[in-house]
Amino acid sequence: MDEAALIKDAQRGDMTSYNSLVLHYQEQVYNVAYRIMGEVDSASDATQEAFIAAYRSIHTFRGGSFRAWLSRIVTNACYDELRRRKRRPQASLDALYVEDEAPNVHLVSQSENPEQYTQRMELQAAIQDCLQALPEDQRTAAILSDIEGYSYDEIATTAGVALGTVKSRLSRARVRLRDCLQDFEELLPATYRLTNERS
Repeated sequence: MDEAALIKDAQRGDMTSYNSLVLHYQEQVYNVAYRIMGEVDSASDATQEAFIAAYRSIHTFRGGSFRAWLSRIVTNACYDELRRRKRRPQASLDALYVEDEAPNVHLVSQSENPEQYTQRMELQAAIQDCLQALPEDQRTAAILSDIEGYSYDEIATTAGVALGTVKSRLSRARVRLRDCLQDFEELLPATYRLTNERS
């Protein structure tokens, strides 16, 4: 994929080029939205809003990491929605009957027995709960670095902050996540436990 050419064509209004960019980045953008929102429907809505907003403002993109630019848009869309919810809390009737699940988290490994599968699902839920408990800025840094694999420079671009701020936020986020996950110590692999349970 010639990303630079697609971006230039999209900036000239070529919808086919923009759609190619969407197809290339939609999974990454959705994953960021899902980790921030913690819900499938909300993440889908935020992803859609982000790509619409990106299309409207693609003429403002001046180079650098397009992935980071998109991530900043979806991150802002997610936190705007979370702030709206704090001002006007509402509950979905669907949420009373259907438990949201992240796509692809229930793929069963042939080498897993039912107990191992259950423990893996519980650990994933615990990690998501601990992520949700982080302050917004730390959550974004942790998601982009440790889940999505962004570089510090890309995170700085996404968050619109200095590199040192990214490192500080990430350090604080990792400490909080470590402390939070100790409440789920029985789910953690032995190498990640703070206490040594040898007899």
